[in-house]
Amino acid sequence: AIMGAYYGSLINSLEEKGRLVKARIFDKNLPVHTAWDLGIGDSTAIWFFQINAKEVRIIDYLTASGVGLDHYAAELQRRTQSEGYRYEDHWLPHDAMVRDLGTGRTRVETLASLGIKARLIPLMKVEDGINAVRLTLPDCWFDNEKCALGIEALRQYRRDYDDKNKSFSLKPVHDWTSHAA
Repeated sequence: AIMGAYYGSLINSLEEKGRLVKARIFDKNLPVHTAWDLGIGDSTAIWFFQINAKEVRIIDYLTASGVGLDHYAAELQRRTQSEGYRYEDHWLPHDAMVRDLGTGRTRVETLASLGIKARLIPLMKVEDGINAVRLTLPDCWFDNEKCALGIEALRQYRRDYDDKNKSFSLKPVHDWTSHAA
């Protein structure tokens, strides 16, 4: 266990219940949705998921850094061809509407020009997002192979412990785990 981990025990519980599976959980009859955390200097993370009733199937995970949105558009297209993904919604954070100084376009507009119609997740506090993930994880199944790095990031996403004050910080640590989380 990692001290201060937000989702570690939930991921462990999913593992104990057999919900981190090596079998292919992708269903070609269900649309694929994506959820993004965008970064330029930082990493961009994309989760690929399907919804079947109350069940959330996390079927794939993509992360990279130092590349443009065209890279991610090409990766999504590649997965359409190689995996048979049929996309429905692409969820981006609210800050995807910020205009780029060089082009004057938002990231949403840039993605649209690359064939990806994005939807925005409303602005919320980090704590509210953490709670939303805590509520959602018990309904999830993960492709353990395609999502291995993302699962490990979720397992390690944490807040620091202050030995002097004997308490956890109020905010999560911003490191390689935070983009996936």
